[in-house]
Amino acid sequence: MPLIYALGAVAAAGLWWRLRSMRIATALSAQSHPVGPDGIIVGAEPFVYERSGAPAILLLHGAGDTPQTLRYLAAALHAHGFHVAAPLLPGHGRSIGEFARVRADDLIDVTRETYRELRETHPWLGVIGLSMGGALAVQLAAENETLPALGLIAPYLAMPATIERAARLAWLWGPLVPVVRSAKGSSVLDPEERERSLAYRAFTPAALRALQTTMRRAVGALPRVRAPTLVIQSREDNRISVADAAHAFALLGAREKRLQWITGAAHVITVDYGRDVVIASLTSWMESRAFNR
Repeated sequence: MPLIYALGAVAAAGLWWRLRSMRIATALSAQSHPVGPDGIIVGAEPFVYERSGAPAILLLHGAGDTPQTLRYLAAALHAHGFHVAAPLLPGHGRSIGEFARVRADDLIDVTRETYRELRETHPWLGVIGLSMGGALAVQLAAENETLPALGLIAPYLAMPATIERAARLAWLWGPLVPVVRSAKGSSVLDPEERERSLAYRAFTPAALRALQTTMRRAVGALPRVRAPTLVIQSREDNRISVADAAHAFALLGAREKRLQWITGAAHVITVDYGRDVVIASLTSWMESRAFNR
């Protein structure tokens, strides 16, 4: 009986610690990023820049982040004649509790559904994905051989061995550590843009597993991609190494593909230093395929 009592006390302490950690993380997140009445962080909402009957672009944001990172790019695409849609992916831009329930299947399901809806209402549709959004875009492209153009911005197609090991063992440490801080420094070097960021700046065990699964599925899908593809990557990316980016690009099955390197930025290059080059290159890539047919 004493052993049973001891085990019960340990379990109760573990549950108390988990609930306390989640409460603290939720409070800190709400303090820095207030949540609106719709349950979404103010500024993190999905958005659509309308152009009825025009060529369309689906934009996909990264893990733990929001469509806010794609606003500059979306505005440029819209100014060049595109209808632009940027959904808020499941578990993102809301509370940490929502992020603790995210699944890889939910992420790709919403991606597919948004793509299908846009295909029904627009004569031409390209896809651009940032980080994990790039991994989702790769899966989408592999499933749709007629996709006319693909843009991958710092696509998350590799995971450091230590983080992948942590994702594999999340079932073990997750019950006691519900939230962990993001590692390897800031993904935005520009201080003004870093201040504007609505990212969680933390990960949950479920979100880490979802990211790992999404990444692995995308790597497996790379050889089946046929869409003309532009990949843009920073040499100083704090998430994806130069070697990993080059390896993923080599696996890409598209006959027409280009890898463009930039310097001076971290991972979220749509808002960081040098973003004008990133935005101009992606806009030109999509324009040349949508309007010069």
